[in-house]
Parts: sequence; structure tokens; C-alpha cells
Amino acid sequence: MAETLTNDARLEIIQRSIEHDHRWVVPREGKGGGLAMFWKSSIKLTVVGSCKYYIDAIIDRGSENEWHLTGFYGEPETARRSKAWEKLGEVLDECGFMDLGSVGPKFTWARHFDNGNSIWERLDQGLATNNWFLKFPGTRVHHLRCDSSDHAAILIVFSGLDPPKRKKLFRFEEMWLSNPGCYEIVQAVWNRCETEHVEGILGRVEKCGRDLSWWNTNVFGNVQRELENLRKLLPKAEEEAILRGDNTRVRQLTKEIEEWRDKESTMWAQRSRLLWARQGDKNWNYFHSCATKRYQKNLIEGLRDEEGS
Repeated sequence: MAETLTNDARLEIIQRSIEHDHRWVVPREGKGGGLAMFWKSSIKLTVVGSCKYYIDAIIDRGSENEWHLTGFYGEPETARRSKAWEKLGEVLDECGFMDLGSVGPKFTWARHFDNGNSIWERLDQGLATNNWFLKFPGTRVHHLRCDSSDHAAILIVFSGLDPPKRKKLFRFEEMWLSNPGCYEIVQAVWNRCETEHVEGILGRVEKCGRDLSWWNTNVFGNVQRELENLRKLLPKAEEEAILRGDNTRVRQLTKEIEEWRDKESTMWAQRSRLLWARQGDKNWNYFHSCATKRYQKNLIEGLRDEEGS
């Protein structure tokens, strides 16, 4: 569940991109607020109540495994927000909710100012009753970094499997064209092939591919690796900013992450193979979803013979 800050048409695009079958929307008021909950058909979910503060649902209604799922946002208006949180606190105390803890960064919201000061808070969290936790004892709440928001996303994990790995094939990346070095590599390889008498267009293309792969790794920079490295540096920079009161390094890393996310959006837009994907569209999550869906469709995880082995 999330605050929408957008219209229903955009929510429909988001629903398709994350491959969920249903959604429940509390319309926004003006430019702020609005709530949305998405779920798949495999989840037996029934929404029993909603307003601008929350969406309340029941999972497996009518069965012995029935439980409540409530997403609470609070008051969109800053002046009235403290009262809404006070009421929530009273409910939590009365019902005996406990904090599920978290894995990842300590804080889920931050505001950085140009003077070097920052505000850090843990505003987003998962809560449950003791009976619920006994049903799902392996539950972990992960704080996920979100480069496009000042809030961290909350991922509640019951269980999961790591996807199978496969050998990476060479693909020419459109984002390389933003760097003059790409043209220089191709031209140098083509000229060298003339000198070395490499015959055939396929031989030259293969040689270009090897050199471009090396250039991408050692000069241009692997997008996902660079993003991963920057995101690993960010928590340490945030800790230092909290201790020293200077967020200069945090703002620098955030800017670099945004630049690499621009390259990432170009990469996934190309891989999605959508005719309408235009350069400059930053909805890389949707492009990633399309490319990943195509990978899952093409992937053969195993073979079974006539005897079932």
C-alpha cells in the first residue's frame, strides 16, 4: 500500500507494471494524499473499509487462517497529523501490537538541507499482534532504499527463492551512445580489423562486442554494479552525516545515483522492446518488469523425461 499522489490512469499503469490483478483506491484530495492497495488473484483479499487515513482488508476471510491487513497513512495535512498518530497509538496499545523490527537502514525517512543539516526519522514500520507473529514466525521487515522518494519502501518477506542464474549474452546498450568513447572503440576495432585482415562482417561485430564489453566494465562502468556500489556507500555517508551534522557527501552520492538511474532507465527501456518506449521516460521499474517477464517466458528451468525424472 502507498500514498498515490497521482491519478487513476497512472495507478493502472503501475498495476500492470508490477503484475497485480486488483487494486483498491482512495482518491487523493487536491495534490496530496490518496491511498492505493494492490494484490494478486492468488491472494484471497477482501477490503472491508477505507478512508483517507487507511485501507482495511481481510485475508482468507471465513477460514481458520483469516487475518486482518491494515495500511495506515495518517493525516495528509501537516497541522492535523499529530492527532491522527495519537489515535493510532491508542489503538496499538489497546490491541497489543508489537513492532516487527527491521532489516536494513535504521531510518525510513530523511530530509536533507543545503546547509549540511538533515532530519532522520523511522516513520514507516510493520506491526502485528502476537497471534499473527506465531502464524508467520519467519517474517522479516526490510527497509528498501528508494532513490525517487524521501521515504524507504517496506518489504515484508515470508519466504522466497533466488532466481536461477544464466550466462549473460552480449547486447549493445543504447546508453553507451551518450559517451564518445563508444564511437572511438567501434572505429578503432573496425580499422584494426582492416589491418589484421579479419574477414566477414560477423567476425568484426564479434570483435567489437568483446572490446565494448571490456570498455563497459573498465571505463564506462556497469550500471547495476555502479548503482550497487553507490548505494552501499550511502548508508555509511548517512551515518557520518548524523554524527557530524554535515550531509554534503549524502547529497553528492544522491546526485550520482540519480545520474546512474538515468542510464539504467535507458537500458531497461531498450531491453523492454516496447515500440512506445521513448528516451527520457524514467519509469525504469515498468521497463524492468517487461524485460524480466520476457526473460521468465524464455527461461527453461528444467526438463522431465517420460519416467518423470
